Formats: sequence, C-alpha cells, structure tokens
Amino acid sequence: MSTDASRISAFLEAQAAEAGAARNTLLAYGRDLLDFSEWLGARSLGFETATQADIEAYLVGCEALGLAKSTRARRLSSIRQLYRFAYEEGWRGENPSLRLSGPGRSKALPKTLALTEVEALLAAASVHGRNTGERLRNACLMELLYATGMRVSELVGLPVAAARGNPAMLMVRGKGGKDRMVPLSRPAREALVAWLECRDAGEEEARIARKAPPSKYLFPGTGAEGHLSRQQFFVLLKGLALSAGIAPTRVSPHVLRHAFATHLLEGGADLRAIQMMLGHAELSTTEIYTHVLDARLRDLVLMHHPLARKDEK
Repeated sequence: MSTDASRISAFLEAQAAEAGAARNTLLAYGRDLLDFSEWLGARSLGFETATQADIEAYLVGCEALGLAKSTRARRLSSIRQLYRFAYEEGWRGENPSLRLSGPGRSKALPKTLALTEVEALLAAASVHGRNTGERLRNACLMELLYATGMRVSELVGLPVAAARGNPAMLMVRGKGGKDRMVPLSRPAREALVAWLECRDAGEEEARIARKAPPSKYLFPGTGAEGHLSRQQFFVLLKGLALSAGIAPTRVSPHVLRHAFATHLLEGGADLRAIQMMLGHAELSTTEIYTHVLDARLRDLVLMHHPLARKDEK
C-alpha cells in the first residue's frame, strides 16, 4: 500500500472510530482524497510534501474541469479534515490547508411539494403494489417519511424493535450515531400497526417454511444489508409520483423531508423543534426553510396583490 493510501485508510478509520462518521461520509472522504492523491502523484508529490500552493493549484484544476461549487467545497473540506488529522498525528508539522478559503456553496432553496401533492403521494402508496403486503408496506413507508422527516437511510434501516408497542414516538439513529425522538401522526401510527401485523405474519410463515431467521428490520429486504435498500425506495417513489400525476423529477426522499419541514413551519411550528426532529446539528441549517416561506410569500404578493397586478398592466 502506498504512503498516501495508508494515510487515507488511517484517516478514515479515525473518522469512523472517533467522530462516528457515517458510511456515506467516509465514502465521500475516500473518493475526494483519492482524487487529490492521484493529482499529487502525477506531479511527484504526496500528502506529506504538498504545500498550500499545491492545494490551491488542485482546486483551480477542479474548477477548470467544470466541477460544481458544492463538489469543490466538499473536496476542500475533505483535504482540510485530512491535514487537521495529519497535524494532530504528527506526520505534518504544519497544516497547509489552514488559510485556504473555499468556493462556497450555492444558496439554492430546497425543493419542496405542496400539501395537496404530498396527499396525492400518500393516497397512491396505499394502492400501489402487487399484493396486500406491498401496499401496506408502501403506505407505511410514505406515512412514516412524511410524518417524521427522516432521511431515507434512517427510514429503510429502522429496527423493528423501535416500532413495537404502537409507539407515539420513534427513536431514530441519525448521522454520527446520534439518536433522536420523532413524533408519529395518527395516520402514521395506523399505517405502522397495519404493516407490522402483515410483516410479522410473513416472517412467521418464512420461519416455518424455510427456517429463515427473523429480520431485525422494520422493512426487511433480500440484499446484503438485510433491509429495503435506498435504491429500491427511490424507484418506488418515482412510481408513486407517476401514479399521483406528479413529474417524477420533482420527487425524491429528500424533497419529502423538505416538505415535512416546510409544512410544519407554515403551520406555526417552532424552528428549534423542527431542528431537533430533522436531526440538524446547527439551527442555521434549519433556518433555510424560513427562506422558502419568504419566497412563497413574495410570489403570493406578486401574483395576487391588487397593486402588484396593476403594475404588470
């Protein structure tokens, strides 16, 4: 293993053990640092010899390749994390990334859906599926997602133990292994009870027929992970969008998460409560939903205020 590759491996192990970084975060770090390492290697450089000027030249190259601001900002963040680790571990006497400023991220407002569109998706889920079991599962998935604002990885990976006993709240394990409690709406609880009954019956049949061990997940799957995959849910969601008469390009698990937060804020929910339910580490991350409301209000005024309409004539 090359020196740079071993440094990346040690860094990722430390992030997983000490910072509790999620698998997807570790994969992103690994891809970014491997690209930087290959760029350095082509110039007979490495992590231990790279200077601030070298990092700046790499970022300029990324921009020349047409990489998005968000991608370049993430790559610089990965490099900063690596060199912070290098300095703390003692294999760099200084941090060459310390004074670098990134390109910044675009401040695009999150995409969301109207309440009527979400209701159409929920209705489609209850009738979408090859059999009763699939329809109950699909309805439960959608009701839970919209009722809690969970990330898709949190939803598909829910342990069945968390759903036992008709709970009023669910314990969700989020990024970095942090747990949080999210309340369930009445429709979500009803969908959960119905799905659990069907799921448990199916599990018992499998145990008797094939001596299959019980799944520990609320939404069992046949893949290596043991639960419904994110990709399978993504495909399901696109099908529901078509059934609901919504362009599939407008619908994703994250768009439903945005809809959850936006609709709560429109209903008068406290911003900090929404922060806790979404699992955001910083309130500033949640505050973007206030801008969504500002934009909607502005559009309403421009479309319906009599003086605004008069100005258009």
